[in-house]
Amino acid sequence: MSHSLRVVFAGTPEFAAAALAAIHTAGFAVPLVLTQPDRPAGRGMKLQASPVKRYAEAQGLALAQPPSLRRAGKFPAEAASAIDLLRATSHDVMVVAAYGLLLPQEVLDIAPHGCINIHASLLPRWRGAAPIHRALEAGDAETGITLMQMDAGLDTGAMISTARTPIEPADTTATLHDRLAQLGAHLIVEALGELERTGRLASTPQPAEGATYAEKIAKHEAALDWRRSADGLARQIRAFDPFPGGAATLEDGMQLKLWSAEHASGTAVPASAEPGEILDVSPAGVLVACGEAGQRSALRVTQLQKPGGKRLAAREFLAGLPLKAGQRFQPAAAPTDTR
Repeated sequence: MSHSLRVVFAGTPEFAAAALAAIHTAGFAVPLVLTQPDRPAGRGMKLQASPVKRYAEAQGLALAQPPSLRRAGKFPAEAASAIDLLRATSHDVMVVAAYGLLLPQEVLDIAPHGCINIHASLLPRWRGAAPIHRALEAGDAETGITLMQMDAGLDTGAMISTARTPIEPADTTATLHDRLAQLGAHLIVEALGELERTGRLASTPQPAEGATYAEKIAKHEAALDWRRSADGLARQIRAFDPFPGGAATLEDGMQLKLWSAEHASGTAVPASAEPGEILDVSPAGVLVACGEAGQRSALRVTQLQKPGGKRLAAREFLAGLPLKAGQRFQPAAAPTDTR
């Protein structure tokens, strides 16, 4: 099926690539794709193409990778060239998904139907860079996708449509990301079809109340503070999978990454147990005391990783690095990278 609507697409990671693939597969013309410049990644820190770039190149779509779209920024010449390219590219609407570059008003005004953003939260909750992580970390019961008509603010534009999904007890950022990516892909194809049929998309201004900001995840946040509750620590570990993981440091200085854990509800924690103290070790997991005095709880860690090793289930991990009751993790771990 082919469509007359012409869509310029801007995005960078897998989340965006899913939307681009859906738009292109649905038959919409994509005369230009914008994505961020290649970045160093992996152990060798070699330049890596973004998932959006890889899809665009595989499909023979025209591609540009400006480092900025702001004439007043660090790359004024590159920004001006990219803006000129946008103006010279015939299109009806621009779709943006996790692009990672700020779009000035000049860019927002180029497409006749403006810019539609695919945002991974139920706005106005979790505006900003890391809405999936923060929804999990905060213990939200649900999240979703919001299609938004972009304006110059940070995720403040009028809402076009939403799709919701519950946050399941076992969800991680990785699993929730994949589900939301498919929701966003489906929602944007529906919206583009509606725009083509009717020539407009109804939108509703965001309510002023209930807005929260999803700050970008920093590596230092991996550190687990065992004075927090088991519920809070379990959410943090799930929210930080696949990055940066939960960092825990044994008293002897060995740094571990914790990748999966659950609140061991119903477990009696001795009053004498200190936060970070290992209470029990079994193939089912490593039981660790946490919480403040008078509010002790227990966290069962079920997937761990030692420096230079792989993520392993507790049974396999303990076969190579035995832990025992009475050992302690430092109250607040030092961040580490055990990729």
